[in-house]
Amino acid sequence: MTIRDIRYSIRRQPPMRAMLIGLLPCTAVGVYLFGWRTLALVLFCCLIAYLIEVVFETYRGGTPTESLFVSGVLLGLSLPPYTPFWIAAVGTVVGLVFGKQVFGGFGKNVFNPAILGRCFLYVCFPIEMTNRWMSPPTESWGRVLSWSDADAITSATPLISFKQTGAFADLPSLLLGSTGGSIGETSALAVLIGGAYILYKKAADWRYPVSCILGAMALNTPLFLMGLPNVMEPIHSLFAGSLLFGAFFMVTEPVSGCVKKEAKWAYGFLIGVLWIFIRSFSSFPEATAFAILLGNTFAPLFDEAVMEWENRKKARTPA
Repeated sequence: MTIRDIRYSIRRQPPMRAMLIGLLPCTAVGVYLFGWRTLALVLFCCLIAYLIEVVFETYRGGTPTESLFVSGVLLGLSLPPYTPFWIAAVGTVVGLVFGKQVFGGFGKNVFNPAILGRCFLYVCFPIEMTNRWMSPPTESWGRVLSWSDADAITSATPLISFKQTGAFADLPSLLLGSTGGSIGETSALAVLIGGAYILYKKAADWRYPVSCILGAMALNTPLFLMGLPNVMEPIHSLFAGSLLFGAFFMVTEPVSGCVKKEAKWAYGFLIGVLWIFIRSFSSFPEATAFAILLGNTFAPLFDEAVMEWENRKKARTPA
């Protein structure tokens, strides 16, 4: 293979482009609150993802797709604001190589690449991934002009704070993002705006976020009413952490999800239930990666169950 054989061109995918546009509000809020370094971190993840796809697709005679940028942006936005660049590179390599390319590239991956990379970092670098938080500043332009992490303030996220003290963050802070957390997940309002856009453009199936949120609330509400410890009030639970971000932008990943409409409802509902269960009863308050990866594992089973039900229904129908 010579340098001329390397495939630098990118195959266009309108749904993936719509997804990138939908992620712009979260990205903009992240930059506004945490500074330009966060944008550089997201772009760096995209660069690493692009290089990986160029190498693998050139080897197999394919073409890189725009989905690589979605994976890069999702991974970058799911990181703490001051994550070291080398750790972001490790997560991107693991996610794109072991979550996508080893299965044959786009359209063949079993797991969501961005989530797999995020989970790997969460397990392998727990200190860097759980102690690099900061409180967004209160001045009007935040840290939008800041680059250095010298003035970073270690601050618990709303979920960690609830685990430690039992205190809720106020709803306006959760909506606007003036809380500690990952780059693109702190503002529920930005997530909802971006999520509404991708649903409007039909870049994602609405059944995924709706069923995921229903599943989460179906478990969270009775647990809260029972007065169990470590269970957040439902509205705060919905807006805190990455539940909304994951429901709209990660659960909706089409390849690692389901094909049948009925299966999509079961798939999203299961992830929502697992989300609350892991968040409430484990030592991992951010249950995003674990819940979605478990859901990815069950997706083929849900499709098989629906197809089996359809076949039995046809067999019972008189000719």
